[in-house]
Amino acid sequence: MTTDSRGDYQELVDEISELLGVPATLENRDFELIAFGAYDSEDELDPSALDPVRTRSILTRRSTTAVRTWFEGFGITRATAPVRIPPTPEAGVYRGRICLPARHRGVVLGYVWLLDSDPGPTDPQLEAAMRVAARIGALLADEAQHGADLSRELRAVLTAERGWQADMAVAALRTALGPRGDGPYAVVCVAPWPSADPDDAPSARTVPHATALCTVPWGPTAQWLAALIRLRATDTLTPATSAATRLLERARGVEAGGADTGTHGTAGTQGAQDTWGTQGTAGTSGTRGTAGTQGTQGTQGTQDTRGTQGTAGTSGTRGTAGTQGTPGTHGTPAAAIAPLAVAAGIASPRVALGDLAVAWQEASAAARAALAEPAFGPVAEWSRIGPYRLLTSLPPETAHDPAVRPLLSPAHRELARTAEIYLDCAGQAARTAAELGIHRQTLYYRLSRVEQLTGLDLDDGEHRLLLHMALKGARL
Repeated sequence: MTTDSRGDYQELVDEISELLGVPATLENRDFELIAFGAYDSEDELDPSALDPVRTRSILTRRSTTAVRTWFEGFGITRATAPVRIPPTPEAGVYRGRICLPARHRGVVLGYVWLLDSDPGPTDPQLEAAMRVAARIGALLADEAQHGADLSRELRAVLTAERGWQADMAVAALRTALGPRGDGPYAVVCVAPWPSADPDDAPSARTVPHATALCTVPWGPTAQWLAALIRLRATDTLTPATSAATRLLERARGVEAGGADTGTHGTAGTQGAQDTWGTQGTAGTSGTRGTAGTQGTQGTQGTQDTRGTQGTAGTSGTRGTAGTQGTPGTHGTPAAAIAPLAVAAGIASPRVALGDLAVAWQEASAAARAALAEPAFGPVAEWSRIGPYRLLTSLPPETAHDPAVRPLLSPAHRELARTAEIYLDCAGQAARTAAELGIHRQTLYYRLSRVEQLTGLDLDDGEHRLLLHMALKGARL
């Protein structure tokens, strides 16, 4: 859907809301949310207005198959006039509905949904609203006629082998896009896409700034989602970021900023060295070290991970390790962060459609990097994933170097984490010990064990490079 048409839909839905004095939502015939017109009234604040079906439609921007089948049972797919649907609490519908079919040339292309009330809209009001719904139907038909759903063409471009097949696929996409074929564009990847149906991609009408969407096979069973996003200029990715966020909401089935937002973790109370103490609270100063000297300030935790430990005390005495922090959003080493279940990647902007296959490689690499290193995500840009730009282009066997393989076993997980943070810290022992919350002598012992397991010399630059690449590659 183009930005202009999205604005047209919103204006038309707002017009219906004003005509009838009630909030309205617009869905396409696949029950995917296109626009939501909030109307400022006391009725809108009534808790009964927020029944489960309506809430899910707004938050996840689509309805379930069961809900769709239930509503279609009232004849809305063939209706030529408003359809009243009674409340059915056992189905999660606590308020009655009025459905205005958005038709064009005898075909229903979408639905405008209203909450029914007593007294409800008058017949003249509904007639006026149906005239607006007809304008919506015409707009939906115009988009369909001009190739709004280009899943097949986009998938062909992203999966075609180089050569004449790729050239033909690009030509077909360019023809289907017509005047919309001019860039700039960005490609967005959402990985993994939670559906086994290869045709289960959202409609472009439901995603801001989207021109086309499709699923792309990844491995023997997984699917990833690709979205072609129209940009205003090559120096801003804001439309692509907005679209990626919307698609992640869809994939997770939660409202943006809800369950996926972490809170700030804080340093806890004293625990024994190299062990976990009791759970702490967020961001306060570390407790006092031994010999009565004050420990340094604990750092913040990250989402769903352990907080960092308190560092050594001053006056030459060793402070005790801090305890486990609460879930947070900042500061814990990347190696300690729990992996994301789903993430999105954004490629660098492109102008020519012939560059979309390369852009897809960038977007999917950025999504893989975010899945491996949650500090990049949940929406990662190709330009900001650093060494993962190289790592994602290497064969998978890179992560299984024979020398490093013993370190990657579950039994040595803590040693691998220590080695990775040590290398992330450029081999600085003091900084590494602080990040891990352990004494420096404990760090040296662990590093010697790493050298024994791998046969690598951590004083050798090439050995360190090999170990670092293998540890990062293992995340992918």
